[in-house]
Amino acid sequence: MPEEKLKAIWYWIARWACRIFCILWFRIRVYGRENVPVEGPFILASNHQSYLDPVLCGVGLKRRLTFLARDTLFRNKFFAYLISSLNAVPVKRDQADVSSIKTVIARLKQGCGVCLFPEATRTKDGKIQQFKPGLGLLCRRSEAVIVPVLIDGAFECWPRHKKIFSSGTVTISYGRAIASEQIRGMDDKKLAEVLTDRLRQIQKWRRLKQGKQPYDYL
Repeated sequence: MPEEKLKAIWYWIARWACRIFCILWFRIRVYGRENVPVEGPFILASNHQSYLDPVLCGVGLKRRLTFLARDTLFRNKFFAYLISSLNAVPVKRDQADVSSIKTVIARLKQGCGVCLFPEATRTKDGKIQQFKPGLGLLCRRSEAVIVPVLIDGAFECWPRHKKIFSSGTVTISYGRAIASEQIRGMDDKKLAEVLTDRLRQIQKWRRLKQGKQPYDYL
């Protein structure tokens, strides 16, 4: 059996197992799947609440994803092999990682989906921090659309100061995609501002729907 087919089978087995776990442990609820393209390149741009976020972004979708993960996660050989087998690509933090950027663009040009977290680090208080610029380059080189993704509840289950997660309720909301034509009309800073504002709006609406106190961004 070809290696790529084996990798695909392993990905779907892992996704199925993670989905069952998330349903049982986090009572996960997924909204807006219809906003994720059924074909063609796309980028999931998500807020970052916990170590669980890559899993949470992918378990509700029927498309395979490539994930950007900080290079320090690849120091352990076993863990590096595991996440690499699930399409994780190492990226250096706080600097332009040309090799990783080329890898991501290549996969987008192949029609794949890529999941990344433009805040670049996990939230300290549950709030969505201003996104860092850079997505525009990936989209202009690949014609990919951007789907904003809101994760809510994962911060309560696994805040960055805790060593292990606890049970709770987590919701994933996929917002309306931003077309490549719209992206070309914005510079990187404007695109980052638009995505940040859109996710904060989704977060406010979702928390109100659940009877939670919205975060104050004033």
